[in-house]
Amino acid sequence: MRQTKEFMIEKDWWKRSVVYQIYPKSFLDSNRDGIGDINGIIRKLDYIQKLGADVLWLCPVYQSPQVDNGYDISDYTQIAEQYGTMHDMENLIQECKVRGIKLIMDLVVNHTSDQHPWFVESRKSKNNAYRDFYVWRDEPNELTSNFGGSAWAYDASTGQYYLHFYSKQQPDLNWENPKVRAAVYHMMNFWIEKGISGFRMDVIDLIGKEPDRGIKENGPKLHDYLKEMNRQTFGAKHLLTVGETWGATPEIGHLYSDEAREELSMVFQFEPMNLDKQPGKHRWDLKKLDLTDLKDVMTKWQQSFASSGWNSLFWNNHDLPRIVSRWGNDGPYRERSAKMLATLLHGMKGTPYIYQGEEIGMTHAKFASIDDYPDIETQNMYRARIAAGYSEQEIMHSIQMKARDNARTPMQWDERENGGFSSVRPWMKVNPNYHTINVFNNLADPNSVFYHYQKLIALRKEKAIFTEGTYELLDRDHPNVYAYKRVMGDQELLVVCNFYEQSAVFQYDMGQVRDIRVLLSNYPNSPIQLERFELRPYEAVIYEIKK
Repeated sequence: MRQTKEFMIEKDWWKRSVVYQIYPKSFLDSNRDGIGDINGIIRKLDYIQKLGADVLWLCPVYQSPQVDNGYDISDYTQIAEQYGTMHDMENLIQECKVRGIKLIMDLVVNHTSDQHPWFVESRKSKNNAYRDFYVWRDEPNELTSNFGGSAWAYDASTGQYYLHFYSKQQPDLNWENPKVRAAVYHMMNFWIEKGISGFRMDVIDLIGKEPDRGIKENGPKLHDYLKEMNRQTFGAKHLLTVGETWGATPEIGHLYSDEAREELSMVFQFEPMNLDKQPGKHRWDLKKLDLTDLKDVMTKWQQSFASSGWNSLFWNNHDLPRIVSRWGNDGPYRERSAKMLATLLHGMKGTPYIYQGEEIGMTHAKFASIDDYPDIETQNMYRARIAAGYSEQEIMHSIQMKARDNARTPMQWDERENGGFSSVRPWMKVNPNYHTINVFNNLADPNSVFYHYQKLIALRKEKAIFTEGTYELLDRDHPNVYAYKRVMGDQELLVVCNFYEQSAVFQYDMGQVRDIRVLLSNYPNSPIQLERFELRPYEAVIYEIKK
């Protein structure tokens, strides 16, 4: 442990933290241009502090042409004008520290913008010093882009194809080139010296790609690169590093996060988030979530990381639709189901992540027109499926349920025009339900979704059992209830959640229980006689049990 001016830094401080994710473009507009910005974030730091989150994850604010909303970076050491200045960024870092909040930034190093000086030079000639910063080939192979179509784009100036696993304006960096890696590490250290506390690593499992062998994710050199990155940048500084790893299994997750391997703190794994798509198809091909499947996957990850490695806990982010509309009930039981889903997740072992608006139960807007869904991936999918003969109704239903745009509607602060996000027309339409679902109303209601999240965060910080206790699934085959225990020594927590709007009967063997009390519930008067009791719609309770 080492003392700094602002923080007492512990090696694994992030195990006891709760992270709040901000999508800057949609958070708060402070300068009346319809786009959220850094000064808007600063204005709301007291709100994040009130919630109880002690880490802020900031989506990209680097200089960018904004083809992919900032994930196409043209200069890693400059701030995009629409978000502010470097002075604003330095002020944000300092204002976070004043409030005991650590700040982590998005690290997007699988690819850059095609306007980055490296790529501008790379495409000039085959002999350019920056040519091998990117992946060039004479002929394309079968690799496909995650945004649809081929992963190769022809560049007429040199008669070769370059690799892009996302848009054509996002060429992939060549991580086999040591000069690329050195340049990335230099950039990371630039931000570490500014005082940030870590990185969320965008699609980090792609940097080990070997395109000539058709290898996209989890390439054989990936972990060598991460070990080198650890040594050259954050390793000795006790920073939070979380890798976005769409293809991770528990075994792969341990390669990233086992402490002895000296790679990352934890990973985002997405196995649970793929359970409502048809097997072997794209996420746009929907199917109803099976609760038993969710229990099995969540339990697998909880048990796999019981004694080593570390996992993240999340339902939402800027790439995922809002959970209350996806797996909850965004109608009459919106608040109950939002609290249930929060309880289910935050009772588990791992570091919880809360995406802006999740803490007030924001929902999908369900816009009727494709024109109201600006994301490049959504637009590409719409055109491709129209051409393939899908019906407009079928496509729009998929978009309303699964598009990334669902997470990106502006934050709903109050009942003023545009939800208090901006006094001018926002870059993206605000969900019309902002008149009722907003921060102001949540803060005024002691039983709101916001205060339920606040209580969950406080419990995690108060009781070590949330961080250190074991996990045991109960009654796996119950069709409506997800229940599990957390145990540490003679302490025990019981988490019981009715996942649906129908009432459900649950039975628990009280055994030698000496004392039982409700730590948190989304209903008043939850029972403490548990041998056989009826859970109300979306009822969720955390019990503390002494035996």
